[in-house]
Amino acid sequence: MRVALVDYDSGNLHSAQKAFALMGSESGAEITVTSDPEVVRRADRIVLPGDGAFPACKAALEAVPGMVDALREAVEQRAVPFMGICVGMQMLADLGHEYRDTPGLGWIGGEIDAIRPADAALKVPHMGWNDLRLRSAHPVLDGIGTGDHAYFVHSWQFHPADPAHLLADVDYGGPVTAIVGRDNIIGTQFHPEKSQGVGLRIIQNFLNWKP
Repeated sequence: MRVALVDYDSGNLHSAQKAFALMGSESGAEITVTSDPEVVRRADRIVLPGDGAFPACKAALEAVPGMVDALREAVEQRAVPFMGICVGMQMLADLGHEYRDTPGLGWIGGEIDAIRPADAALKVPHMGWNDLRLRSAHPVLDGIGTGDHAYFVHSWQFHPADPAHLLADVDYGGPVTAIVGRDNIIGTQFHPEKSQGVGLRIIQNFLNWKP
């Protein structure tokens, strides 16, 4: 199984590569960090990380010649299982509002807006561990339960248009989206590679997932 971690100079690829390689070793998965659209086009699993601001990440992704087309061909036409992490998850949306309006990939309907906790004592960015609240069952969440911890670092959140696409959230002065998904696509706002046992279980489930 060929797993492509998309390298477009906008993600913490070292930690993600180590975590995916660790969990993929049992299944013989070949983890490749790549900026080559042909490798992405042929992959059996695709992971899109992302750290920073939504417009910068989207621009960096579009700056890799042929990458967006390769992603669309693999994910939309071949239905390759796809995971977006942090801003990689946010780019699944229709539109991001950080700094300026920026179109996303449009794979999961919704928009990215600022986190606005109802409790003024809660600081933004939302940084650190928080308890997941599962909203829908999903194969990638097998063995994960409400109350399990995940590690977050973000100031903006995904508001899915269809509540059925919200798989989990957390409480941070109000609900904050943690996981979205539909069909062969899933995205985590938190960093599974930094979320210890919970994150490794999610990665393992993703590698075994057959949507």
